[in-house]
Amino acid sequence: MSDHEVHLKKFQKELSSGTVSLALLAVLAKAGEPLYGYLIAKELERVGEGVLSGKQSALYPVLRNLEGAGLLESHVEPSVAGPPRRYYRINDTGREVLSQWTAAWRATRDSVDSVLEGVTA
Repeated sequence: MSDHEVHLKKFQKELSSGTVSLALLAVLAKAGEPLYGYLIAKELERVGEGVLSGKQSALYPVLRNLEGAGLLESHVEPSVAGPPRRYYRINDTGREVLSQWTAAWRATRDSVDSVLEGVTA
């Protein structure tokens, strides 16, 4: 792996840590009903190409962290086919945080876009 690829991978990893949390809260806020991990991952793939970078397993620790932070609630339901499923839903605190994070994301995006304007790749 070249130095350039190493730098890119590191940058992508640092970028994704916050954006995955933001995207998960947004998916659950829009869903209007509790979803289990696989459905969340499928929705992220459908609307947010590349957010998970094909790593569905990365979703579960983030969901647990968001729940531990008091932004999500979950419950387990038995499944007809396979093991029980843990369903997640966003709560009122999560909605407030999502609103704040969305504003911060947009401000950061706009600021970085302004700085990058005119840069040729």
